[in-house]
Amino acid sequence: MKTYERSFVVAAPLEAVAAFHSNSRALALLTPPPIWVQLHSIEPLGENSRTEFTLWLGPLPVRWLANHREVDPRTGFVDEQASGPFQQWTHKHSFLPLTAELTQISDRIEAEFSPRGLNALVSRLMWLGLPALFAYRAWRTRRALTV
Repeated sequence: MKTYERSFVVAAPLEAVAAFHSNSRALALLTPPPIWVQLHSIEPLGENSRTEFTLWLGPLPVRWLANHREVDPRTGFVDEQASGPFQQWTHKHSFLPLTAELTQISDRIEAEFSPRGLNALVSRLMWLGLPALFAYRAWRTRRALTV
């Protein structure tokens, strides 16, 4: 099992951070070029809600189905890959108010690579890209939310 963690602070109140992340379309905003997200099915964020999408890594389509659980608008949520390139993927999004106008956003991912085939390669390459992905997400979130 691999683990990746990243935290950053945004100059925005907890309510704004929670509202931003509860919008399933935020996924497209938080995905850096040259990756493109094609959303297929989006349910409002809630316990057992699902989001189905394709990540286009250049010409390579990577289908993904995420299930959401432990949804609490004030503290965050968990998304788990139900199907996709990883053998297992769990992503915990946590929000912590530091002051009335500062919120810490933390991400923790636990994953296992697919053991064979194209998904074995794709899952490893995606894992290597996580630092750049989450640096972009921090920058984009700050731009979208800073008051």
